[in-house]
Amino acid sequence: MHKTYHIVNGDCLKEMFPKNIKGELIVARECLVDGNVTGESLDELLQVRAKFICSKYPVFSEEEYHQGTSVELKKILEINEKDEVNLWFEDDLFCQVNFWFCLNLLFENGKNQNIFLVRPNKGNEYNFGRMNQEELLMAHEHKMSIDSKSLMQMSKLWRMYQHKDWTGMLEIADQLKEQFSFLLPAVNAQIDRLSKGKYEGRPKESLRNIIIELETTEFAPLFKEFCKREEIYGFGDFQVRGLLKEILTSK
Repeated sequence: MHKTYHIVNGDCLKEMFPKNIKGELIVARECLVDGNVTGESLDELLQVRAKFICSKYPVFSEEEYHQGTSVELKKILEINEKDEVNLWFEDDLFCQVNFWFCLNLLFENGKNQNIFLVRPNKGNEYNFGRMNQEELLMAHEHKMSIDSKSLMQMSKLWRMYQHKDWTGMLEIADQLKEQFSFLLPAVNAQIDRLSKGKYEGRPKESLRNIIIELETTEFAPLFKEFCKREEIYGFGDFQVRGLLKEILTSK
């Protein structure tokens, strides 16, 4: 008996997931866009991530990370070759890095067929949360098949991201741009994050400009404006708070 799995991009989507779409939910409860991502095996990576998450976000203990995140991600290893997998991910960089990781995990564990991508509808490319039940059902109906050749290419994005091979990532995103047009903007957004000399990278520079324009260092209005201007990054409050802290402590 073949199963159907839905790998969703967070607990928000899990809570609003349409009840009449059959299948088992796996939550990719990570923010791989942020921090240390070294580790060739899944276990190595999860140990590294647990330490990073607990040092940067002290609201979590390593045990809580493993119970909430590691357990979920390891469910991906239980997916069989002929099972159907639907990956529900948005177009922003935060989501894309997690998406590349999940694809790589599937591919490296021998899963290369019956894989689909469910994307948000037009106008909500960065936010499933703005969609209603009917729109989520429609998104599922219009899911994109990821053939074995595309999977092999896209699965490399994760390893290249780990090893900072930005040129390789650009080449793959460019090769796949006709079918998967969202890859290139995400890869470019990652490259724009990099600091060069006095330039601290697009997210931090953007937040500095917002602080000047709004004449405040209060988090709530800064976060709201950052999310509006820099939707491509998909950063949550943890990431933006981190940027703000770096800016304020560097003065």
